[in-house]
Amino acid sequence: MNSEFTSPIGKILKINGKCISLIGNDIDTDRIIPARFLKCVDFDSLGKSVFEDDRETLKGKHPFDLVENKNSSILIVNSNFGCGSSREHAPQALMRWGIKAIIGESFAEIFYSNCIAIGIPCFTLKKKLIQDIQKYNNNKSLFLEIDLKNSLAKSNDFNFHLEIKESSKNMFLSGEWDATSTLLCKEKLIENKYNDLPYLKFNNLVI
Repeated sequence: MNSEFTSPIGKILKINGKCISLIGNDIDTDRIIPARFLKCVDFDSLGKSVFEDDRETLKGKHPFDLVENKNSSILIVNSNFGCGSSREHAPQALMRWGIKAIIGESFAEIFYSNCIAIGIPCFTLKKKLIQDIQKYNNNKSLFLEIDLKNSLAKSNDFNFHLEIKESSKNMFLSGEWDATSTLLCKEKLIENKYNDLPYLKFNNLVI
């Protein structure tokens, strides 16, 4: 787990970081963050509990427990990652552990959308290339530089084109994925709309 968590804001153009590989298809949201942790008031404490049950079973040998994976920020996964229930806690837990981007064969649709909503780009690659990256990463540290504008990822030993939905890509490049920042930037438009709505004008209300 990364020692310092900072939530992304605004435009996301580049992501640089160390990779962590998690091998397996159909890894669902209950494995990412077990249901008993959904009672939390906020998401701040979820990072330390990500993959809690899997990590307990593997007794320190889970990728998220290995010393060599400390401070990793780019997660490499296989197919249908994030399937199961639609809980937004799953990407929130990954983000608070330190994950800033995910590269996989495919993602469950709701999980994908939940990731986009909090600033985690999800990219796809062909199965063979994912397997090659994971095999390399399990034997040697892999640092990637991701260029969202050109959908490219490169390292000393890899250079490949990433697939991402054009609509999602544009949201990251423009910063529109960040609903709070987008609203703050449009304060004048919101004020004008407020003033145009007759049922919000209480000043002339007679009781």
